[in-house]
Amino acid sequence: MGHVSIYLNFMGNAEEAFNYYKKVFKTEFSVPIMRMKDIPAQPGMPELSEADKNKVMHVALPILGGTEIMATDMPESMGHKLIEGNNVTISLNPDTKEEADRLYRELSQGGTDSVAPHDEFWGYWGTCKDKFGISWMFNVSSHPLH
Repeated sequence: MGHVSIYLNFMGNAEEAFNYYKKVFKTEFSVPIMRMKDIPAQPGMPELSEADKNKVMHVALPILGGTEIMATDMPESMGHKLIEGNNVTISLNPDTKEEADRLYRELSQGGTDSVAPHDEFWGYWGTCKDKFGISWMFNVSSHPLH
């Protein structure tokens, strides 16, 4: 069944934050910490420093009422810059690629920063900022990454 998650971006302290949230909510990671070094090499991908290789690529933690928070670090070496407003994304996890495509089509109309859903190593993924400035992510996992 599809579900919604809140996706948080950090500038290198996602692990610290999520270990703190784990204590606060008294839950365990639903997806253990995956590191940047776990990303398969891709054409044009910058070489990561040793410090960046250990930053968080993905982590997930259930909080309250079936809601889950997820996170990643945004290394500047990969061209990211965290500013208030791009540190939270609503992550939609529909059951099918067709539903992901429909949601993307509708939410991206009049919006910006769009990446159409496409196959990635973890599943079918895309993102956009809607016409109101809200960031959305679409993910149909090929395995339980949530």
